[in-house]
Amino acid sequence: MSRFFLAGLTFVVASLAASSVHAQSAECRGLPDYATLKKALDAATADEKSGLNNQMWGTIVGRDGTVCAVAFSGKDRGAQWLGSRVISAQKANTANLFSLDASSNSNGSGQATGLALSTANLYSAVQPGGSLFGLQFSNPVDTSVAYGGASANFGQPNDPMVGKRIGGVNVFGGGVGLYAAGKKLVGGLGVSGDTSCADHDIAWRIRNKLGLDHLGGVGGVSGDDKHPDNIIFDIGANGQSAKGFGHPKCISTGDEKMLPPVQP
Repeated sequence: MSRFFLAGLTFVVASLAASSVHAQSAECRGLPDYATLKKALDAATADEKSGLNNQMWGTIVGRDGTVCAVAFSGKDRGAQWLGSRVISAQKANTANLFSLDASSNSNGSGQATGLALSTANLYSAVQPGGSLFGLQFSNPVDTSVAYGGASANFGQPNDPMVGKRIGGVNVFGGGVGLYAAGKKLVGGLGVSGDTSCADHDIAWRIRNKLGLDHLGGVGGVSGDDKHPDNIIFDIGANGQSAKGFGHPKCISTGDEKMLPPVQP
């Protein structure tokens, strides 16, 4: 057996081991794996009839921003907007970065309330004059993670982003925090590939299918306890959001009030 063959075999084994470590890293442990994400993404994309009815990309990140799984709903990586792969990861990262679990926030009376912010909730707040203007520039994407690796692996269990922190902030619909039982924030989910309104609805449906929507009692900006981080359509003719966290309507916008309520 030649030393070149042995060297090649060693490299392959090491690469497979690295992929396994990434998939089972501490930050991803307990979160949905690739197969579970893809199944939920396929089902939610089929369920949602608003928007353009495009195929979708989905990404899950752990609590520290580590990418845990990346998947797409079409027959191959060219069946959906390729640019949406990185956008979905940005959205997952954003929702994870700017949400809190119920143990991390108090309403002043000693009662833990937490705060959930979807990426849809950030649109108006980051516009010039908004309360969070400039947030979108605060945590840039790591381009070596976003565009590194073999493109043939995009959206596969060994997507080059998996096991690495992507970074990025995205400020339109499609990203939601993932909340395990006990109202514990465990990461973020990002979806991209359609209108930003449809992206939000599909992300919401995926979170529900994954059982990671334990937000009952976690605060949000929507004013609806059953949908605390829901998209808000309150931008008036003057272009201003009444609550400061509104999102524009899209082509063929769905009814956000019909999305499944969150779990206790």
